[in-house]
Amino acid sequence: MASYATKVKNDIGRWVETGLLDRATGDALVRDVEASERNGLNFGSILAIMAALLFAAAILILVAANWEAIPRIARVGALFAVIFAGYVGGALLKQRGHGGIAEALWLVAAAAFGGSIALIGQMYHFAGDESAAVVTWCIGTAIAAAALRSNALTVAAVGIADAWLVLKGFDIFRRSEFPHLFIAFMAAFWALSFWTQSRAARHLIALSVILYAVLLGFHYESLEVGLVLALVSAVLLAVAALMPVAAERLVQLGGRLPLHALIGFLSGMGMVQLDRFDEQGFIIAAAVALAVIAATIVFLGRESRGLRWIAYVGFAFELAIVYLVTVGSMLGTAGFFFAAAIILAGLAYAIIRIERRMRPEPARGAA
Repeated sequence: MASYATKVKNDIGRWVETGLLDRATGDALVRDVEASERNGLNFGSILAIMAALLFAAAILILVAANWEAIPRIARVGALFAVIFAGYVGGALLKQRGHGGIAEALWLVAAAAFGGSIALIGQMYHFAGDESAAVVTWCIGTAIAAAALRSNALTVAAVGIADAWLVLKGFDIFRRSEFPHLFIAFMAAFWALSFWTQSRAARHLIALSVILYAVLLGFHYESLEVGLVLALVSAVLLAVAALMPVAAERLVQLGGRLPLHALIGFLSGMGMVQLDRFDEQGFIIAAAVALAVIAATIVFLGRESRGLRWIAYVGFAFELAIVYLVTVGSMLGTAGFFFAAAIILAGLAYAIIRIERRMRPEPARGAA
């Protein structure tokens, strides 16, 4: 990021000198590049965050081991010292321009906070649900993210909430009610992500809401939940196609709203098809899914190669499922592989043609 920013600033200076840009515009562009450079992560910062995650894992493992050889007061004091040093030290480093290392220290402090909750509960045998401890950890991390305006802590808070959803959704914490409160957490974290300028958190939130809907469908009624998820996702795809600038201004996902919407649509239609596996509604759902996938490629695929490949995978999956349900029972094993080979070959040919059409044409020089 630093070398890219330096190159851009040098180019801006050259454009100002040659008269392509006025001085005021050039200064504004340089300030914007410098702001992005401070908010970005270079390779060293990424390594620091990776080291912080490993250190955080070590803290949690030590807590799980109970530290029997260390006195209780020393264990608690050590964790609180790590929390204090991580948050305060990170804040000081942030003020000095070392944003990546600061984020790494804050992650260590957040892990120590979660470890201290578990350790104190172990040592003093506090009664309570394990899920309540995870929620407390999540809320504490979110508060720290808001106070410090931390990108990494915002992502961490969403990740902890996801862990709570999975643990509750799969009844790992004993038999309990489905975590409907998760949506409220995601709404609050979505607002928090704008305060902390964490686009990564918004991407994770979008995927987390889809996961919530899928788990909700498996717990209750997959048909109704799947229909709602597919309908909302289809509306978002339409909005992204018809009003791309307004949609991006609202969600600020770096132009990837269609990608998340397509994942949500495919997940919703998959739930509908699973509920109507042996009925006529299965074919109708498959036809709708294929039509929406094709429309997505045509109207939105040119701007995103990732979106196209998700569409290709969804298209291939729909073809395979339709074949298995409608034709597979009439053919033997050899016939199945023969038909599958033809379908995949046709799909590969179609993808190659589409990719060639989507590829931007090289600029032609003046005659």
